[in-house]
Amino acid sequence: MFSKLFSHFSYNLGLDLGTANTQLYEQKKGLVINWPTVIAVNTRNDQILSVGKRAEAMSGKTPPYIQVIKPIDHGVISDFEITEKLIKLSINKIQQKTFNFSPRPVIFASLPLGVTEVEKKSVEDVAIQSGARTVYLIEQPMAAAIGARLSIKEPVGNFIVEMGAGLTQIAVISLEGIVTSKSLPIAGQSFNNNIILHIREKFNLLLGNQVAEEIKIKIGNALLIDQQETQKMKIKGQDLLTGLPKEISIIDKQINEAMQPTLKIITEAIKDSIELVPASLTADIYERGIVLSGGSSLLKNLDKLISQQCGVPVHLIDDPATAVIRGLGYIIEDFDNLKNVIVPSACD
Repeated sequence: MFSKLFSHFSYNLGLDLGTANTQLYEQKKGLVINWPTVIAVNTRNDQILSVGKRAEAMSGKTPPYIQVIKPIDHGVISDFEITEKLIKLSINKIQQKTFNFSPRPVIFASLPLGVTEVEKKSVEDVAIQSGARTVYLIEQPMAAAIGARLSIKEPVGNFIVEMGAGLTQIAVISLEGIVTSKSLPIAGQSFNNNIILHIREKFNLLLGNQVAEEIKIKIGNALLIDQQETQKMKIKGQDLLTGLPKEISIIDKQINEAMQPTLKIITEAIKDSIELVPASLTADIYERGIVLSGGSSLLKNLDKLISQQCGVPVHLIDDPATAVIRGLGYIIEDFDNLKNVIVPSACD
């Protein structure tokens, strides 16, 4: 009797713990939390000062006793305690909008490709410690493929590249399983690092990560086209020679040059992955093409560059930054039909 009453009030949540953003999906309500994976903590009293965008805005601007912490590194939990606090805050924010008594939720959590059993267990443990009753794990490229509405249940090859802030994950999916895969610890943040290093070496100017991100979004370009008008931008940073603030103008060609090391690694990895596709699925890949998802896939002309380098059609899905969390949502809403994509628990 009590279990039936409890299950009546139970609810399911989808959790995508990203290097850059944490997203939470609530059953029948959709995406309810989408904020940067950042927490600001007062180390004197261990008090959480802010979370999300406000905490991110504090980065590099705090006194010594305030720490701005990013607890996810390349898709993997690097600070268990802070990650637990972040998830608890997210769940509490949802519960405040529902009812006074809230049972422990069932959490469907995304998981990077190729994690160890210890890393897998850390995701399960942090979700349980944050208040989850049960945890189901789904690999991120699989969730992204479901979010992109690919035919994952059919005997055809689906080639997907999920690009977040910390990881580029390449997978070929058929019959609800991943046939071949590759995971690279480079993605959007690597582009930022490329830009910071390039501007430092060429202009003796020190930039923060937020400025580099803004440059990437505004004039970042993976493939310069001859007829394309040159994009320009003014940026401010610290002159490394004088220590004083300095403003310079940069163009898209310079940023394209800066990002070449990361672009080359990603395109080569995709080409290598195509070569590893079983012969029976190769025709599907060349006919159906490559699907790009994840926030970093929004880099201008990245789809054109990959298509040019790999000789395969490339498709950028709508709203790629939410592909994984949408996929988790579809699994929650249609669990009986999609339950085979759940990966075994570390405790099994």
